[in-house]
Amino acid sequence: MTTQYELADLLLFVYLYAFLGWAVGVGYYALKDGRYRNRGLLNLPLAISEGITAMLLLLALPTLDGHPVWQFLLTWMIVWTVDVLTLQFMTAISRRRNVAWTKEPSVSPVVTGVLRSAEALLYLLGYLLLHPFIHTAVVWLPDWVVVTAVLFLCLLTAADYFGVRYVLRRGGGAGERGPGMLRQRLGERMTAMIWDRLENAYPGIRQTEPERDNRYIFARGICFDKLVWVFLASSFLGALIEMVFCRVTGGTWMSRSSLVFGPFSVVWGFGAVILTVVLSRMADKPDRYVFLAGFLVGGVYEYLCSVFTEVVYGTVFWDYSHIPLNLGGRINVLFCVYWGILAVVWLRILYPPMDRAVEKVPPLPGKVITWIIVAAMTANCLVTSLAMTRYTQRQDGVPAANPVDMLLDERYDDDWMEDRWPNMILTE
Repeated sequence: MTTQYELADLLLFVYLYAFLGWAVGVGYYALKDGRYRNRGLLNLPLAISEGITAMLLLLALPTLDGHPVWQFLLTWMIVWTVDVLTLQFMTAISRRRNVAWTKEPSVSPVVTGVLRSAEALLYLLGYLLLHPFIHTAVVWLPDWVVVTAVLFLCLLTAADYFGVRYVLRRGGGAGERGPGMLRQRLGERMTAMIWDRLENAYPGIRQTEPERDNRYIFARGICFDKLVWVFLASSFLGALIEMVFCRVTGGTWMSRSSLVFGPFSVVWGFGAVILTVVLSRMADKPDRYVFLAGFLVGGVYEYLCSVFTEVVYGTVFWDYSHIPLNLGGRINVLFCVYWGILAVVWLRILYPPMDRAVEKVPPLPGKVITWIIVAAMTANCLVTSLAMTRYTQRQDGVPAANPVDMLLDERYDDDWMEDRWPNMILTE
């Protein structure tokens, strides 16, 4: 079974659990070190990675009700994946690789595994014991209150994030401010305050400097620009690969795009981004470790994609119930093996030439094209989301309520939608 959520409710849950995660972290370090430490990236009392982890669990765990072992294993995998992605994200935006971003940087792998297991158990207990009360309170709130609160929190978070990002990327973190700080401009005082907090959270960070190069190279390393190009190329190639696969196995050409415009598979695109970030830390590991990481991360990712479309849109795009060793028809061992093989092929064969090719793009055109891609794909995803939502509403007999609904009904009617996604199944 699944639990239906509105998108605004999910975002509010992210912030609520981000605050709870921040409070738990502060309490942990207060007991451990005897002092206040905000280990979050932001100045706000929010641990966004914990909020995102909780949101993913809210989507996935209800589908495994009655199977506590599977719930724990899925929770462990989500916690591990988000931790790895968060570490890579903080390293990328700060351009500082010699900072101990991890929660317990000096412990052995065994102790790390035990701590992560305890963290997964804490999340699972929170879902079972705490979330029913929080869910009831959020559902009770009027829709306009939820939407207003989410918009305000998103704007506040964006401002906080760009402020911290600016401070981390500027040099001179180790400099002294001097007694004239109160006479400095407001921006400089805020910068000094952010540095104080970061130094308290990550001792020694003021003595580090961001990586620089006298010759600017577009999309160097694992960065936002690089991942945008990886997403575009992989989503395009993924849609084509699935079309050929359907032709070979089923004898028919079938649209495998996730979006209303163009042959782009969002599942493949984001999957490539996640594999790139996770596997980049395993480049020097034997292939068997890369395969195992791809097997696990790919399986969890595909499971979450299936749950997301069902929870948000009430639709199912694939069902593996007829394949042995499947979990709820959402994933199966065979396709997880494919993910593992794909991880090895991606890391060893496909990604290196793509990485070099992207870094050869001239900087200015590269930046311009990157933001054109971001704008175009964002608009494509938005229109797709609106069309999908309107399609499910029509099946429930909901009439068009505004000009946008009428335009969607005209441009993306039932025949068009079912031809675009022939495997789509509506859930009860």
